[in-house]
Amino acid sequence: MKKIIVSALTTAFLISCGQAPKEKKEEKEVAVVAPDTTTKGLAAVRDAMMENAVIYEANIRQYSEEGSFNAFTKDIPKLKQLGVKILWVMPIYPISTTKSKGSLGSYYAISDYTKVNPEFGTIEDFRKLVKTAHDNDIYVVLDWVANHTGWDHTWLKEHPEFYTKNDKGEITHTVDTDWTDVADLNYENQEMRKQMIQDMLYWVKEEGVDGFRCDVAGMVPVDFWDTATATLRKEKPIFMLAEAWEPALMENSFDMGYAWDTHHVMNDIAQGKKTVKDWDARMAQIDTLYAKDDILMNFTSNHDENSWNGTVTERMGESGELFAALSYTMPGMPLIYSGQEYDMNKRLLFFEKDTIIKNKGKYFPLYEKLGKLKNGNHALHGGKDAASYKRLKTSKDAQVLAFLREKHGNEVIFIGNMSKELAEVSVEVSGSYKNYLTNETIELKEGESLKLKAWEYFILIK
Repeated sequence: MKKIIVSALTTAFLISCGQAPKEKKEEKEVAVVAPDTTTKGLAAVRDAMMENAVIYEANIRQYSEEGSFNAFTKDIPKLKQLGVKILWVMPIYPISTTKSKGSLGSYYAISDYTKVNPEFGTIEDFRKLVKTAHDNDIYVVLDWVANHTGWDHTWLKEHPEFYTKNDKGEITHTVDTDWTDVADLNYENQEMRKQMIQDMLYWVKEEGVDGFRCDVAGMVPVDFWDTATATLRKEKPIFMLAEAWEPALMENSFDMGYAWDTHHVMNDIAQGKKTVKDWDARMAQIDTLYAKDDILMNFTSNHDENSWNGTVTERMGESGELFAALSYTMPGMPLIYSGQEYDMNKRLLFFEKDTIIKNKGKYFPLYEKLGKLKNGNHALHGGKDAASYKRLKTSKDAQVLAFLREKHGNEVIFIGNMSKELAEVSVEVSGSYKNYLTNETIELKEGESLKLKAWEYFILIK
């Protein structure tokens, strides 16, 4: 289906050691300030994190041969190495077997919102995953499926009134979909809403998770999300991601939504169906649709795109690396889907067991370097106080994309040939810059041309 840690993640330590001085020196009283663990203080930590975060989507089933929490947990330090600050874990709950698809069923056909799928391990194993992520300063966001449940969920027997029904009075799946393995929930029922929020609260209060990625959020009423988020944030300042694009969802409930249309423009440019002019139109549309503090998630793949629409190579061909770099340098937050860091070039099975082969190729070191730049350079801030985005005029604006990001005196320039043809282009900018990926110095002068091979790009910093 198309379908952080808000806790005091880092504590300041002051450690002194060594030999006593030979001469007694005047001692000065030093005020020790404790970390601010109030709700306001934790909200500030969360907001600062969102400015420079990379988000990672964890497909526990397919990440390893074991398909377990423990096998994934041991690799969490590698995610920190990639600059990951938010870990979005695909649904971990038991899967319904009634009307299920394939031999293992869909992660999104849930039979119990407050238990873990034994296929992945135990609740103790999940707690270890959360603790390990927190120890590595990574927020944990659970995938939440509020639109429907699996057909084995206890609510179907105990509370059939929680579900929508057809003209015959039968519980049905969501209309106009082929989601026959799930039963559609009725949001006119207020008791169902209350129980849904209580189940979400369990994971925040009892298991220490730091927010939710909410599946097909646009198919659930906005006023439910407003109530749910307000209730959850009384516990701590959680991070909320909507699998949706609607601006209304980000007014009160969600910190971030999906940049679906941006992704589609990327695919179309890669396939020669659109040009940089369409990219510029999309950026103008974002400015029109969204508030200044709305965040969009940028991606070249995710579990839906990979399984149903094709790998990055299938959809983007030789331009995949350029669009990965663009997803980091443009406004917003970049996503890495499980396996992308290992150059994965296969569609992962969705209802069966599959395995990601973890051999490092070109993408792990690329993501590592891009993550370091995203984490450390104010000019790539993409949260609620994002860096500016200024389109730089070029002599070939339909073929070459050039823009400047700036904040607090930091500058990052992206120049990319968004075509399969050689580009000889001049850019309206002057100055001495370092090519971030090669450490070479580049002198830019207005009127002088650069030669860019097909899909070649530069990330330039002062």
